[in-house]
Amino acid sequence: MSITTFAVAGATGRLGRHVVDVLTGRGHRVVPMSRATGVDVVTGEGLAEALVGVDVIIDVASWHASEQEAATEFFRTSARNLHAYGHKAGVGRIAVASIIGVDRATAGFLAAKKAHEELLLSGPLPVRILRAAQFHEFVGQLLDWQQGAVAYVPALPSQLVACRTVAEGLADLALDPGESAPGTPIPEIAGPRKEILAEAAALLGTRRNIKVVGVDGSGMPDAGIAAEGGFLPGPHAKLAGPTFQEWLDSQP
Repeated sequence: MSITTFAVAGATGRLGRHVVDVLTGRGHRVVPMSRATGVDVVTGEGLAEALVGVDVIIDVASWHASEQEAATEFFRTSARNLHAYGHKAGVGRIAVASIIGVDRATAGFLAAKKAHEELLLSGPLPVRILRAAQFHEFVGQLLDWQQGAVAYVPALPSQLVACRTVAEGLADLALDPGESAPGTPIPEIAGPRKEILAEAAALLGTRRNIKVVGVDGSGMPDAGIAAEGGFLPGPHAKLAGPTFQEWLDSQP
């Protein structure tokens, strides 16, 4: 097996940690890029040095809040910098994690990710995109945001998937030098079955002694699209376990 050198933007984040671990476990060289490692994809600090000798950039850096304008500006700047510094360093391509259904999004964070895809695809380096369903780990985040004994969680459908599963799929895509043929659907990865966010949250809530109340999601960006299954995987998606219950049972 040939060894590829990867730079992982967002290497210390929820998904990035798994991407680094998967690539390292496969014997590749990994340059972790995050503000914690002295690399900032927004200011450009440390980028030139980090990308020396890098073959592939994997972009899993993300904005920390859901406000559309701020998230879009983050993605706009990071995309421009990764392309500019990567092109100058001789990087071969960029692989990026996105979200299933962003092409339908009209508002909020998903709309910012839609812009992110478009911005990356307009740059000089070849770009491969992997759209993923909401992470199992996202359910805990929904409870954390509310910080109380009762949590109100949208009873919306998702095909929840583990971060580790997405990291493995993204590593596979990043290692594939081929280009997507025109008209080929963007690859998707999701969990093995449809789940309801509120029901998954209730399973976790039992562990945390939090009562979870399912709500209709009114007021959330594109809740109507979500309720109709607009953010579920398409027929070409790769489906891979574990289920949310299996993943939860494996957590310490």
